[in-house]
Amino acid sequence: MRQILSKYNYLHDLGQYLIMMKQSFSRPEKVSMYWKEISRQMNDIGVGSLIIVCLISIFIGAVAALQFSYQLDGQLVPRYYIGYIVRDLALIELSPTITCLVLAGKVGSNMAAEIGGMRQKEHIDAMEVMGVNTAAYLITPKLIAGLLVIPLLVTFSAFVAVIGGYLSTVPTEILTDDEYIRGVRSFFVPYNVFMMYVKSFVFAYILTTISCYQGYFVKGGSIELGHASTRAVVFSDIFILLSDYIIAVLLNG
Repeated sequence: MRQILSKYNYLHDLGQYLIMMKQSFSRPEKVSMYWKEISRQMNDIGVGSLIIVCLISIFIGAVAALQFSYQLDGQLVPRYYIGYIVRDLALIELSPTITCLVLAGKVGSNMAAEIGGMRQKEHIDAMEVMGVNTAAYLITPKLIAGLLVIPLLVTFSAFVAVIGGYLSTVPTEILTDDEYIRGVRSFFVPYNVFMMYVKSFVFAYILTTISCYQGYFVKGGSIELGHASTRAVVFSDIFILLSDYIIAVLLNG
């Protein structure tokens, strides 16, 4: 990882990234072609990630519920607070952050490899010769699909995490059914849902654009393409965690 970071010219890459994003937001030549690509990307990102998101979310909720039941054992805090804690923990932090970190590894690396393979096979150069705005054609559909689908995956993750907490506490008789449901329904603050969607949109933008950038400007052969996929995951995760802290400061300040 240190070797990957040490070879990076940050100012040069920042400039390239901004130019790429400017080109990506230009007016498309043919909207129907973009819509087909957006639909395909939505299917790849959404349906292709449902199983891994479901598995991770169940265990997130289950482990959080068990850990807090252990911490609150023998305390004066009512036991139904476990459901309340699991719900808010999933909404505010675990579902948007963990889900997007996982998607950066799964979806982000795929985007970098797909675009990078087109760059190496000179498909991008051929499209540019024909006058196609390749940045808009290749990146914009992925960005729009990510902004539409990833918040839905985060919402699904939060719901499944609450179910995971239920499955780890009620069947094992740590809590009763009424206690857990009472905790989930208690002290609900709609602002927490707003925070979850802000994080999911920001994280979706970060992981899609950084991954596309790494693939779009890849140079060399298969080894360099592998490094680009690795950088896509590494830098996406770094900026997701950094933006998570910044959003928490801004929205909780």
